[in-house]
Amino acid sequence: MEGPLTAVPGTGSRLRGSRCADCAVAAYPADPACPRCGGPAEPVVLSGTGTLWTWTVQRYAPKSPPYVPPAAGFTPFTVGYVELPEGVRVLAVLDVRPEEAEIGMPVTVTAGDGVPRAAGAAV
Repeated sequence: MEGPLTAVPGTGSRLRGSRCADCAVAAYPADPACPRCGGPAEPVVLSGTGTLWTWTVQRYAPKSPPYVPPAAGFTPFTVGYVELPEGVRVLAVLDVRPEEAEIGMPVTVTAGDGVPRAAGAAV
């Protein structure tokens, strides 16, 4: 199923976003209207790398549905906001252990199963 949270084909799982034709503000997920001025926005492919802006550990299971816990039960996971060069902050599940997460660290961002994922990037 293709939607605003799915990867853009042929881009290595990069995210779909939009950019305002009038004021150039970028948004994620893609939206036909600008969140700042209400002007028309065009689809864009967002950068695949960014900087970890902040993070935390999700220690309780999200509301179900839509979350479906695995058969083995819920396991805490790391989640954070990644700031992309376009100025957009994207909430992502981090494939980074809490003891390795550091604000400002470079990360790669990919479209996940409904939620973007981020992993540490080589500097």
